[in-house]
Formats: sequence, structure tokens, C-alpha cells
Amino acid sequence: MQPRNMSMSGVVDLAAVKAAQEAKAKAEQARAEAARNGGGGAVSPSSLVIDVNEADFESAVLQRSAEVPVVIDFWAEWCEPCKQLSPLLERLAAEYSGRFVLAKIDVDANQMLMQQFGVQGIPAVFAVVAGQALPLFQGAAPEEQIRGTLDQLIQVAEERFGLTGITVDPEAEGQAPVVEEAPAGPYDALLEAAVQALDAGDLDGAVQAYKNVLSDDPGNTEAKLGLGQAQLLQRVQGLDPQQVRRDAAEKPADVRAQIAAADLDLVGGHVEDAFGRLVETVGRSAGEDRDAARVRLLELFEVVGADDPRVTTARTALARVLF
Repeated sequence: MQPRNMSMSGVVDLAAVKAAQEAKAKAEQARAEAARNGGGGAVSPSSLVIDVNEADFESAVLQRSAEVPVVIDFWAEWCEPCKQLSPLLERLAAEYSGRFVLAKIDVDANQMLMQQFGVQGIPAVFAVVAGQALPLFQGAAPEEQIRGTLDQLIQVAEERFGLTGITVDPEAEGQAPVVEEAPAGPYDALLEAAVQALDAGDLDGAVQAYKNVLSDDPGNTEAKLGLGQAQLLQRVQGLDPQQVRRDAAEKPADVRAQIAAADLDLVGGHVEDAFGRLVETVGRSAGEDRDAARVRLLELFEVVGADDPRVTTARTALARVLF
């Protein structure tokens, strides 16, 4: 069994906007189904921590991640650090009360999942949100650090994917999870129109739809992310990748060539390469060329997302070459 729709580069990639809309649709569908069944039931605290194997990974993790963030704890009986981390994660799952679900995977019994996630050592902790996988940390991290990581995960899940968690009731043992009701946003129709335009290959229409949202709500995170992605796809449309990369390799001082190559890097999922290329270009250029490279780098930051650690690292590197 192969996990589908996995992006090990992080929650945010070029499919993030579509994934977000699909996740919201699934969450709404789950709420509607619960309502049809008389309101459904909340989950018990014990169901917030589950043992997962290769056979039930799709239903227990991938499908569940459309309703609530799923944190994955890769562990083994012989792993001493795991004996410290796993109980801490279980305690936090209960304390966060439905903001995330903890899935425990024994690597000795599930070697295929371990390989598919690229686990190099245990304990290793990942998360899956709306079918998108991302690494969180490896090793027995301090509780304060783990809490900070979980808080960021929950914030991203809510802001980008509309996942607000599941209801927990100590007396609701064994009942199905119900996603907490969240009011529809005022720009859902426009955002949906943008996604439909992207699916149809109408990049101009998608760009305009996102701009329409931002004209009224400049801080709308989903629209900013979607606009950056749609504009990126516009820029690379029609480019000859081989020629672009040849130009970038043969003309390291050509800022326009480096900017075009950075766009292709990002579209291909090579986030660090794109950022590194532009930071180096800013460092060795001046005047309008330097400003053009800097502005494009800031635009790519918007595509990836301000809370991505790779953006934080690149911002630091950019500050060093600028100042």
C-alpha cells in the first residue's frame, strides 16, 4: 500500500490551494453526514491515540487527515528515547483535546511505511494534514519545543486547510469523530472560483480571482498563497526548462537567467535550491538587478509560506548579503 498525495517537502506546495479546498469540502461533508445521523457523536479521549499499520494507514491517517491533523510517532520497542517521547506525545494528545490525533507506527512491523516516509532514525515524528505529509522532528525533543511545533502545525491546519479539530467527550467511547462547526468565510465562493480556474488551466482567471479577494481582505492567507502560486505558474508557462537551466549555468552573472531558473526550481519542488540561487544572485549583483532578484525571492517566500522553516533560513541568509 502506497500513501497517496504525499509531499515530504512540507505542507505547502504547488497543490496546497487545491488540497485546502478539498480538505474543507471533506470536512463539510463529514459535518453534514453527522448532522444527518442525528448530530453524530464525539470521540473519546482514548481514540485520540491510535496504533496504525500498513493495512489501515489510508483510512486511519490519510482519510482522517481531511478532518484533523494526524501526528505520526515512528517508534520501536527496543528504542530507549521512544520510551520517553511516546508517553509525552500521548499526554499532549489528550491535553490538546482533539486539535490533533496521534498515530503510533511500530517500525519493526511496518518497514514499508518507514521507508516511504524516509525515516532515518527513531524516534521520528511526522504529520499529515489534508493528505500532505511533512517532517516535524527527530529524537526525544524537549516538551517546550514539541509544544511549539504542535502549535504551528495546528495553526497551519486551521488557516490553510480549514481544519479546526474534532470534538472530544469522555462519555462518547467508540463513536465516530465529528469536526467542530466552523463558519463559512466571506470569500469562499471567490476562492473556489480561483481553484476551478487553476484546474481548468485558466491562470489569468485564477490570478484575478485571488486579487479580487485580496482587494477587500489584504491579509487573507489562502488568497496570498494562491496568488503567488498562480503567478509562478504563469511565469514558467511556455519556458524551455533545458534552455533556462543552460542559460543559468553558462551565465551566472545574468540575473534574469537566475530568476527564471529559480522559478523552475520552486515549481520542481527544489525549494532550498531556488532560495539559495536568488540569495547568491542578490549577493553578487547591484542596482536594479539586485533589487529584481530580491523582489523575486520575497515573492517566492509568499508561495512557500512565511511560517516554513526554509523561508526563515533564507530570510536570515538574505539579510546577511544585504547588510
